[in-house]
Amino acid sequence: MNTSLETAIAARLRDGGPIKVAILGAGACATMVARHLAAGVPHVRLVAICNRTLSRAAACWTEVACVQASVVQTPAELSKSIAHGLPAVTSNPDVLCQTPEIEVVIEITGTVEFAANAVLQALQNGKHVVFVNAELDSTLGPILKVYADRAGKVLTHTDGEEPGVAMSLLRYLRSLGLRTVAAGNLKGMIDRYRTPETQREFAAKHGMDPAKVASFADGTKLSMESTILANASGFGVGVRGMHGPRCAHVRDMAQLLPRKQLMAGGLVDYALDAEPFSGAFAIVHEDRPAKCKELAYFKMGDGPFYVFYTPYHLPQLQIASTIARAVLFNDATVAPAGPPVCEVVAVAKRDLSAGMILDGVGGFDCYGVIENRRAARAEALVPIGLSEGCRLKRPVAKDSAICASDVEFPANRLCDKLAAEQEKVFGAN
Repeated sequence: MNTSLETAIAARLRDGGPIKVAILGAGACATMVARHLAAGVPHVRLVAICNRTLSRAAACWTEVACVQASVVQTPAELSKSIAHGLPAVTSNPDVLCQTPEIEVVIEITGTVEFAANAVLQALQNGKHVVFVNAELDSTLGPILKVYADRAGKVLTHTDGEEPGVAMSLLRYLRSLGLRTVAAGNLKGMIDRYRTPETQREFAAKHGMDPAKVASFADGTKLSMESTILANASGFGVGVRGMHGPRCAHVRDMAQLLPRKQLMAGGLVDYALDAEPFSGAFAIVHEDRPAKCKELAYFKMGDGPFYVFYTPYHLPQLQIASTIARAVLFNDATVAPAGPPVCEVVAVAKRDLSAGMILDGVGGFDCYGVIENRRAARAEALVPIGLSEGCRLKRPVAKDSAICASDVEFPANRLCDKLAAEQEKVFGAN
């Protein structure tokens, strides 16, 4: 018997009450998500926030719900707070992951090493995991999905972020029997050389981290989101960094991407400075005359490529749907579908000297660009998600991709072990 999401939510509220979730992270994005969930999403109850700086987690609760949260140090203490309906904070992610009542952990730290440890712990303790963390998902999502499958739990990026919006649109179009050949983002601008310093004023105005804002401006976040979409859809890139044509409207993308590449397996890409300036798009191919006539009648264009788009993305709102789909239907909004198709490689943002310690995503040293995994592994390029803390063994020129032979990786990192396992499990594609 088919059950709609709305019906399933109503049944859950009747029989089991709201889904209990916890947030890992207390930055600007985490605060927006917490504000929405705490404001009264009927089927979701936010019970705890974890942050390495405990005072920031407490301030987050105060900001979003005007309440003072209880500090908990153990799963038993968190269970007690949940039973009494009290909001809780902790600085230890193990507390969230080991508390039986919590069903979903929402990962919003933007870290790789720290988050990888927490995600594995959550999955091993029977929690579904919702990512609002493109850094980790684009780097290690495929191998973490293997762990999720073993645990019988959902690992998913959230709807509302562009990969989720695009994948939801793709899945819908495929359910109509249409052949999808491309999908991607709308992007306002890219300047590869933006840094935390150039973005400091904007970040301060909006209460955001300057490095996070720099990763938006320099195109790294776009590449990470596109990689998440590539690994879920099976589409690759036509060139390193994507084509990214500038156009007046996203509908123009039907004529601007190379037909041969579209038909050879599909593309992830982006429209630059195009109306409606937000959301995500998908392109379908249809060359049957009768179908083309129908699509023309409904003002979809002359074909054979047709652009469908969603003109908004609202991660802090749409996450509620992802949570419900994970718990009630065991369904991921967007997750790796198998072997990784693409990855994000680190490229020097300036001339780099031997001995430098790379500062990672959104820093002064590197920007990230998407590349097909086969090509990236053939050149042994360093994923930008693993670049932070690496020491350069030799100089690297500006705009040169950084190779594994150029760096010494930090010792004993889980993220490096998972990356090696990911390559062992899936190969270099």
